[in-house]
Amino acid sequence: QVQPVESGGGLVQAGGSLRLACSISRRASARYTVGWFRQAPGKERAFVGARGWDGHLSFLEDSVKGRFFIERDNAKNTAYLQMNSLKPEDTATYYCAYRSGHAVPTKWADFSYWGQGTQVTVSS
Repeated sequence: QVQPVESGGGLVQAGGSLRLACSISRRASARYTVGWFRQAPGKERAFVGARGWDGHLSFLEDSVKGRFFIERDNAKNTAYLQMNSLKPEDTATYYCAYRSGHAVPTKWADFSYWGQGTQVTVSS
């Protein structure tokens, strides 16, 4: 079974940076998309961004454009969420998700496997 595993969360001051990693074990497909979602306390889970296998297709939610970037190292089966200029409102549990194939969805239910999440806390 495919198992995405997030790492790299922690506590950071506003304006700082964090880099989250999503390691994909036992990937089910030679081509796959990785998505990132987040859920803040008391709020619904929200799409952050996603990037396809070849990197040509990628989407970022408007509030993180220009601050967050999704990178992939396909040789290592790992994707990264680089988060810069962090704000207190970025505080949330961040999840990565996996979907085989070329499609780049933006909905949680359109992915097939999800990680357990990693906590990001941004202090003001």
